Amino acid sequence: MLLSLVVHTYSLRYWFPAAVMLGTAPVYLLSWGLWRMLATALPSRAYHRLDDRLYCVYQSMVLFFFENYTGVEIVIYGDIPKNKENVVYLSNHQCTVDWIIADMLAIRQAALGHVRYVLKDGLKWLPLYGWYFSQHGGVYVKRSAKFDVKAMKKKLLTQTESGAQMYLVIFPEGTRYNPELQSVVTDSQAFASREGLAVLKHTLTPRMKASHVAIEAMKDHLHAVYDVTVAYEGTLDARGQRQPAPSMPEFLCKECPRVHIHFERLDIKEIPLEPLFFRRWLHERFEIKDRLLTGFYESKDMGERSRFPGEGQSSSLSIMKTLPSLLILGGLTAPLLLTESGRKLYVRTWIYGTLLGWLWVNLSP
Repeated sequence: MLLSLVVHTYSLRYWFPAAVMLGTAPVYLLSWGLWRMLATALPSRAYHRLDDRLYCVYQSMVLFFFENYTGVEIVIYGDIPKNKENVVYLSNHQCTVDWIIADMLAIRQAALGHVRYVLKDGLKWLPLYGWYFSQHGGVYVKRSAKFDVKAMKKKLLTQTESGAQMYLVIFPEGTRYNPELQSVVTDSQAFASREGLAVLKHTLTPRMKASHVAIEAMKDHLHAVYDVTVAYEGTLDARGQRQPAPSMPEFLCKECPRVHIHFERLDIKEIPLEPLFFRRWLHERFEIKDRLLTGFYESKDMGERSRFPGEGQSSSLSIMKTLPSLLILGGLTAPLLLTESGRKLYVRTWIYGTLLGWLWVNLSP
């Protein structure tokens, strides 16, 4: 019985925050929908401003759980600009928590509401979220020959021309690096060899299409590219072998003590736009990431605490930046769940919002 209690208590460390984050989604979407209707008579710039503010409220609540609740230590190498900028954020990709890392950096720059994602096409089927990410400026893309360059350019240009501020998150590897999926790693390395590119050990070979389209389409709107390398402490086993990065449930169960983030700002004028040169540039950036990650894991092998080269600064997030959002969304959700009519609206939002969202993202150009 004691063991069952321990297991139950452990699972609550994940289920409680997951229930809150998912449970407040209908209220958030209803609030956004009301604003969307009111904004039809306003300039698009006004709509985007409040949409970004609403998104900031929701994502701040998410960060309450992923930072304040878990107590994870965030160690940053490099200087994050104090002023907000229009940027493309390029990072290595290891797990679903990588999406939250982008939020962690954006909130430290007061740019959380401007975060938008380039997402793989299958994520558009997420209930409620799949549709809303598209409404907020996210771009769904397919791989290889099915990649629709014109559609992505049109979506990004529509956003920038309407005055939306851009913190566009892209993972050029296209899929997550998992050391346990050796076939994926081997295929990626074989592709690099065939193309005459350096073979990478701790990342997959980056694909250039989404990054190139984004930077080329928005070059007059962007200020910089943020080149970010992320490493999760505690992912080496006793033999010194790299293990998979933590999943969202594992992270929320406080299984990751520290996240190390190497940050480098690259002025947009430094980025070559000719496709051949851009491809080489992007691969060179991932060669740098690979060296950083190699150094991170080898420092642990030598008996030191895993770290990137250089001086890292521990960065804590004030609970006052996240707790108010939790209270606002929780306070709006509770009345719905406590009344019969509210519960009906809540359930219908989940059902009809999901179905209409699927219809929208699959039929809209």
